[in-house]
Amino acid sequence: MDKYTLIKTNGRAKRGAFKTPHGEIQTPVFMNVGTAAAIKGAVSAADLKNIGTLVELSNTYHLHVRPGDQIVKKMGGLHKFMHWDKPILTDSGGFQVFSLAGLRKIKEEGVRFNSHIDGRKLFIGPEESMQIQSNLGSDIAMAFDECAPYPSTREYMENSVARTTRWLFRCKAELDRLNALPDTVNPGQVLFGINQGGTFADIRIEHAKAIRELDLPGYAIGGLAVGETHEQMYEILDAVVPELPQNKPVYLMGVGTPANILEAVDRGVDFFDCVYPTRNGRHGHVYTNHGKMNMMNACYETDPRPIEEGCSCPVCREGYSRAYIRHLLKAKEMLGLRFCVLHNLSFYNTMMAEIRQAIEEGRYSDYKKEKLAGMEGSRD
Repeated sequence: MDKYTLIKTNGRAKRGAFKTPHGEIQTPVFMNVGTAAAIKGAVSAADLKNIGTLVELSNTYHLHVRPGDQIVKKMGGLHKFMHWDKPILTDSGGFQVFSLAGLRKIKEEGVRFNSHIDGRKLFIGPEESMQIQSNLGSDIAMAFDECAPYPSTREYMENSVARTTRWLFRCKAELDRLNALPDTVNPGQVLFGINQGGTFADIRIEHAKAIRELDLPGYAIGGLAVGETHEQMYEILDAVVPELPQNKPVYLMGVGTPANILEAVDRGVDFFDCVYPTRNGRHGHVYTNHGKMNMMNACYETDPRPIEEGCSCPVCREGYSRAYIRHLLKAKEMLGLRFCVLHNLSFYNTMMAEIRQAIEEGRYSDYKKEKLAGMEGSRD
């Protein structure tokens, strides 16, 4: 049975719904990133519901090294562990292995590396990544792939992508096996494949053609937002998204700014995730419909207004002033960064709801232009 329903298209923009064991995901969607089963900034599962979060994303690598995926399984899986009953996507750990682990050795069977926490020797391959994600019990598991460094040579990229394809077949076989076991946390867990190829459009296209043959429930585009320009990223999306099935969700990994999301939706992307709203919030930078604001600026010292007038986030709705939030940040009180993170995540979630409505009403192009024009300003 198809898990994805394409509700409406507007140009290349897609409005859909994706069924999971923990509810239906309305797309396009921004997944709120809770790396170690928590949103950085003291934001709880109840807070996430309050700001309209549809999907939470957690990190396979981080939860494997601490507290350990076996412990999460003993606690009933990630949903019970973090008290979140809506959909969860877990990434494969591949990006972290390649970006955090320092010394590592890539072989056909997988990757050997040292933990960034205590230095102990670890190994993750396609089967191990699926086993970890099965123990976590997420609704969507990502295939184990290599996120090749940017820039890479054509020869390196071709070899890397070929290995990622072989790993994908192993991921699928292993997850099918795990889902059939009697003690599996979430037997309805599904696998998304990942398209790689850097900024080589022809390699990307051939890889998309190869992985779409597996008829997976969804497909991601990885290896972007790693150093290339925004224009290069959009060119790759223009080339690759048409090669992926329109009746399956497309997930652009690790992207991005509000402008990136608006442009990618216009190119047919359904799923997004990024640490920007939480990371920026922890530094006092907040998103508004009139540009980004730095709440540490002296001009807010006696400003009685909320971060953004008319904003529906709990911080603005409850009337906390810019002056108070600035004071909290300057005094290094955790409440200040919590407020900024809550506001930013709510801004992203609200923007996605607006995007979905605009596509449904056939006015996405106008919405995108208005939103981008409004945010061009910056109050930093």
